[in-house]
Parts: sequence; C-alpha cells; structure tokens
Amino acid sequence: MLYLHDVWVNWFEGEENGYNVCHFHEWRKDDGVELLDQVPLLKVEQVLFRYIENDLASLPQQLMDDIYQKAYLRKNHERIQLDYCFIISDGMEILAVDTIGYNIPVRKSRLIPRQEQLVYEMLESHDPIVYKFKPEQDSKEFHILSPEPELMTGLTRKERQLKQLLFMALDQLQSSGNEAEVRYWYTEWSPENYQEIQKMNFEEAWRHLFAKVKPGWTRKHEHFCENLIKGQPFFEKLWEMEHGPKVN
Repeated sequence: MLYLHDVWVNWFEGEENGYNVCHFHEWRKDDGVELLDQVPLLKVEQVLFRYIENDLASLPQQLMDDIYQKAYLRKNHERIQLDYCFIISDGMEILAVDTIGYNIPVRKSRLIPRQEQLVYEMLESHDPIVYKFKPEQDSKEFHILSPEPELMTGLTRKERQLKQLLFMALDQLQSSGNEAEVRYWYTEWSPENYQEIQKMNFEEAWRHLFAKVKPGWTRKHEHFCENLIKGQPFFEKLWEMEHGPKVN
C-alpha cells in the first residue's frame, strides 16, 4: 500500500457536493487545518471517485477494510490513529476522506499543490484498484438545497456560500405558501414585470422567480439575498460569516 506523510488537510464536513470541498487557493485563515502524519493513498476508478466526491453514501466494504487504522493524525506532538481515513485519486482529481468511524465520507479535503503533485507522481505507473460498489440510486437528484454543479461553476467560495444562502431563503419562501409575499419578492427582482406578476398565482410566481434567480451570481443576486434574509437571525448569521456584520 502507498502512503503519504505530513499531509495538510482542511476538512469540510457533511458536504455531499464536491464543489463545496474547497481547493487550496480558497482555504481561509480561520479554517481548521490539520496535519496527517500518515495516510494511505489509493488510485480508484473515476466512477467511484465521483461517487465519493459528490455524495454521502456508503463506501465499498473492501476499501474500508483495506485502509482500516492505517492513518495517523499528528496533534500536539501526539500520533493519533484514525479508523477510516485515506486519500483517493482517479489520476486527475484528488480527495482526502475521513469517515470519523462511520461508513460514509463524512469529512472531505483537497490537498495543497505540492502534495497533489506528489500524488500524481506516485500513482503514475499504477492501475486503479477496482472496488465493487452499488450506487444507492441510479443518478443523484439535485434540488434547491443541493444545487446542480453547473449552477456553482465559476463562482468563488464566498459566492457559492451566498448563493446557497439565497436558495435556503427561497426554499423557506416557497414553504410559506404566501402568495402576496412571493409576488412581492418577484416584483423586487423584476419590477418591470409588475403588472404581469400581479395576475400570477403562488405557484406561477414562485416558479418564474426561481427560474430567473437560479443562473449565475451578480451584485443584483447579492443585494436581493441581503434584503430577503433581513430579520431572520439564522440567515443573518450565515450572511455575516461571509460578509461581516451588516444587515440593517
């Protein structure tokens, strides 16, 4: 088995979508970066890599058995054994995973560029290990709280976080079933369509609003998000985490 040593990881916990597992250039000073003293390295087929990167589904049992208790975390000069921690690559992308004792990839991290290069060099002459696994569904279903990767492509970490906050607020708006409120917010987004919006029922107004807001990310999106979450402490807290305090 191949091993990497002295590996810096920045765990993103409970992320089912790979676009939220930030690459090194998007790491922040207040992220909780850890040092793995030793971690097993596996080359796997692309289909399995994507499955682990973009889901929180069960890992192949054979993979779990292969890497059991072979990784160590270094903390305060101590060497702490980890049950199921490993690095996988399909030869193109690389991902560190820690299940924290479960059989799903609870924590995921990218690597720093120097160690990514080392992984490519170490795996260059190796064939992928074929692990049998059965996806829990034929194709992953995306929805407003787990948006398609295409909706996040090209956005910065801050923009992705704010877009997901906007979608959470829109999801809550949909749950309210309040026709007047949905019309109001659709008019805020598209004031030029005021007359038309007034004739829409709840479902029409919601569907049109979401279709308009869904693509891209602009200053208009940001301003709309800020207004939509005002007076909602939980959402305001998430806003502050990206923007600093200021929702008047």
